[in-house]
Amino acid sequence: MSSAPRRSGRDSPFPRPCSSVILAAVPMSLPSHPDVLATLASVDPLRSLDRSALEALASVVTAAEAAPGDVIVREGDADRAMYVLASGHARVVRGGVELGTLSAGEHFGEIALVSGGVRTASVIADAPCVLLVLDEARYQTLVDREPHVAVQLLREIVTSTSSRLAKMNEAVGVLLRERALPRRVELDLVVDGEARRVRNGVSPGELLPRMIGDAPVVAALVDGRARNLDVPLGGGCAIAPLTTAHWEGQRIFRQSLALAFLEAARASDLQVKLGRSLGVAQRVRLVSPGDPGLAGVRLQAELDQLAADDVPLVRERLSVLEAVDYFRREGADETVALLETTRRNSVTVVSYGDVFALETGPLLPSTGHLSRRFYVEPDMPNHGARDLLLVFGVPGHSRTMPPAAPIAERAEVESGRPSIPAARRARDVSKHVGAMTEQQERWLETLSVRSVGDFNRACIGGEVSPIIRVAEGFHEKSIGRIADALAAARDRVRLVTIAGPSSSGKSTFIKRLKVQLQVNGITPRDLGLDDYYVDRVDTPLDEKGEYDFEALHALRLELLQAHLAALVRGEEVRTPRYDFKSGKGDPHGGPTFRLADGDLLMLEGIHGLNPELVEALPAEQVFRIFVCPLVQLPLDRLSWVHASDLRLLRRIVRDRHGRGHGAADTILRWPSVRDGERKHIFPFQDHADEVFDTSLVYEISVLKVFAELYLLEVPSDHPAQATAERLLELLSSWVTIYPDEVPPTSILREFIGGSGFSY
Repeated sequence: MSSAPRRSGRDSPFPRPCSSVILAAVPMSLPSHPDVLATLASVDPLRSLDRSALEALASVVTAAEAAPGDVIVREGDADRAMYVLASGHARVVRGGVELGTLSAGEHFGEIALVSGGVRTASVIADAPCVLLVLDEARYQTLVDREPHVAVQLLREIVTSTSSRLAKMNEAVGVLLRERALPRRVELDLVVDGEARRVRNGVSPGELLPRMIGDAPVVAALVDGRARNLDVPLGGGCAIAPLTTAHWEGQRIFRQSLALAFLEAARASDLQVKLGRSLGVAQRVRLVSPGDPGLAGVRLQAELDQLAADDVPLVRERLSVLEAVDYFRREGADETVALLETTRRNSVTVVSYGDVFALETGPLLPSTGHLSRRFYVEPDMPNHGARDLLLVFGVPGHSRTMPPAAPIAERAEVESGRPSIPAARRARDVSKHVGAMTEQQERWLETLSVRSVGDFNRACIGGEVSPIIRVAEGFHEKSIGRIADALAAARDRVRLVTIAGPSSSGKSTFIKRLKVQLQVNGITPRDLGLDDYYVDRVDTPLDEKGEYDFEALHALRLELLQAHLAALVRGEEVRTPRYDFKSGKGDPHGGPTFRLADGDLLMLEGIHGLNPELVEALPAEQVFRIFVCPLVQLPLDRLSWVHASDLRLLRRIVRDRHGRGHGAADTILRWPSVRDGERKHIFPFQDHADEVFDTSLVYEISVLKVFAELYLLEVPSDHPAQATAERLLELLSSWVTIYPDEVPPTSILREFIGGSGFSY
């Protein structure tokens, strides 16, 4: 599609008529134009025609070219012809008001072809266009030559027109609902930075392109807030496209895929339960009996068919009582629990067919937008597991991989297409995360807390204090267990490395671990990495040509490795010193450092799990710990709380509460933070000897006290608004817990303040 700027209908009062050329043969001889048969077959009313019928139609159509500003059809004219826009972009204008846009593959004028009458609107080229034209004379030729094809064409035109009229009636119905205030006929919008006047009730999808580069448009930013592409607009606003190149667009794509997966499971007569996201995939529990491999094949086939059928999204507004009744009959207990603890009177449910879920944000307008970039396969093949993986590749989204990743794996991720390496990586993560979270999931089960709704019920029932005590007690026991393991291995382990993503609670974990180590008679000693930076001019550059201070080789790696080896041998070393103001370091300018008997060296940093950091040491002397919040609860049958959202909420509260940084700035920095984690931490998490899950089941309810205000401070026109609104919606599902009973040693205190530790 052309990226030429769009103009209002008043920019050219006397546009030039377009010129026509006769299509002499198939394929077309026009430069860079696709095959005529393929073009015709892509048009909605013609998709059901077989090849012979398409060939008959191609033999009678003509081709026309239009330059930007040309009037393809003029309001008030009486020509009888149907047009297919083979390439380019055009606007539909009536009386100076823009009604919508047309893109390659769309058609217009078919009603005039079969019934005559004057044109009710003008179609004006926005960019160089090539059109296929079937006028009255050519249609009569088709009637004479191939009458059965002419009848087929007429039937498909009538069917397509009826469907479009039904959708128009639905939109008009929304506009004409009984109300006291009159509705405007026209709206003044700003569409992707350009002022335009359009009819009331137009949807964002009619005004925005389908693709931007290789990234599909999945939603609209309406005054900065993410909205569905197919919901009519009712007032003046600014709209812009939201694509899968943005992290919020990626979430919309994946949430839409998950909803389609539930529909595919129903069509396959399989019972499934969606699990937590694993980054490149989503875990799925197969409830139905049978072989997971065969179930995966059936689900894949149904999901492919859904995408091919381009099934539209259905949205229904229900009272909470109606919704509870429906989900109870469906056996969706987590959804029922959530609805029974909500203050809302009504909710919206969504579906791509027969399976409905609660609407928690925008979704793709139809399954055809999924682009078939997904597949289903067993989680643990040949091990009897009942889990499946829904592996996805988001079109238009490039995820940065570490340089050590295999070439095939990097190519797969960068192209956005899931492949065998993606599935293997997803299975590795699934296995590792499963082992980490099993214990915490068990004790949550003993408290009957299986979902956010269950948690809300427990809090409303007066169980806040017990839940906090058990959650904090589980943390303390886990930290003590890690300290005991280190004490048992004191004869061989001399170095502990600790790594975890941003806002995972590493600082508090380390302080609590040190206390437990001292209880076991071990003295923890810290070695800071900041003084091991190379001179700034020698710092590696990232993809943007900027200094990459997070890169492993931004450190004096050989010096660090030599010092670590010497320290664990009991030798004394002279540490370096780095001057951040000048950007220069002195390899021998720091204090001396030595480990005494009973000392344990502790090294915390982003590269703590990377084997290259400590390759100079025997493996048995190193103990690696991965710290991250992991266990999160489902909201309903479709949606889970993401651990990354919890970490972002922690960071928003900490940065605003303790550092004076607004939520908007924190949100905008988050993608670069996440990119660093994907490069330097997550690829190496399987090297961890121990994993500490820092999540606390009650913490979102406490963070809500602070985060709601900080998120409301984000200006409505700020680029962070879409994320702020989504997080506010997430917080609205949780009851509020004030922080009075949060102990001073809790990891949560690192973010809300009042910690008993100094940082």
